[in-house]
Amino acid sequence: MLALGLAIALPVAAQAQIRNAPAPRALEFAAYIFSAANVCGYRIGVEQFEALLEKQNVKAADVSPRGPFGGKVQTIFALMSNQMQLNREQACLAVAGEYGPEGNVAKNVLLPAAPAGAPDAAPAEPAKPAQ
Repeated sequence: MLALGLAIALPVAAQAQIRNAPAPRALEFAAYIFSAANVCGYRIGVEQFEALLEKQNVKAADVSPRGPFGGKVQTIFALMSNQMQLNREQACLAVAGEYGPEGNVAKNVLLPAAPAGAPDAAPAEPAKPAQ
């Protein structure tokens, strides 16, 4: 009886894992944005990127390199990066037109590269001296 219960429970558990996996389109989207940042030097607008992932029922942590689906994203990323590199100029213009500051799919997911020598992030307000 116990063996029958386990035999039924295991496939159900496996189906639950499959059902919770992000849609392939979400993995491709994440890899596409990461590839554009890698090949073209764009910065990723984190809030906009995470918002688009959330619309696809995916968390950024799931598609990050250390996330549960990071390996799949890295595989797609490698293929996309290599393909973008073959025709870099046109690929970078295309992706900026889709996801850049004036993007026709979503705006500010990809931001222009920071100027050389500029700090990554400027403080929001100057530090106040201790009183």
